[in-house]
Amino acid sequence: MIRAINIRIYPNKMQRIQIHKTIGCSRFI
Repeated sequence: MIRAINIRIYPNKMQRIQIHKTIGCSRFI
């Protein structure tokens, strides 16, 4: 849950980095 909150707080760039680290795929991009 903490990671989800951080993703919402940080800008889009941080979102992409968090998504890549969490999922490991570029489906959202």
